[in-house]
Amino acid sequence: MNTDEDYVYDEASGEWMAASELAAQRAAEDAVEVRDAVGNLLADGDAVTLIKDLEVKGAGQTLKQGTLIKSIRLTGDAQEIDCKYPGIKGLVLRAEFVRKR
Repeated sequence: MNTDEDYVYDEASGEWMAASELAAQRAAEDAVEVRDAVGNLLADGDAVTLIKDLEVKGAGQTLKQGTLIKSIRLTGDAQEIDCKYPGIKGLVLRAEFVRKR
């Protein structure tokens, strides 16, 4: 334990704790969990498969059920994921339409 570390009062728990410990605890609380259609937890870099045909607005294209999307990125929204797909720029999908591979 580092004796030089600052301690702060956490009003939620009513305890004094190390500033770094409190910061880590608050970061964990602020983290958004993104889950796919069957409840699997998604993370940056995961590959997902579409569970239904999706018409892509503005691209004039339909992505078919079973299409593999590689290397997703989380957006901070519990329902949206950023994706890259050939021929479509700025593709954002709703997590309810994908399944983790």
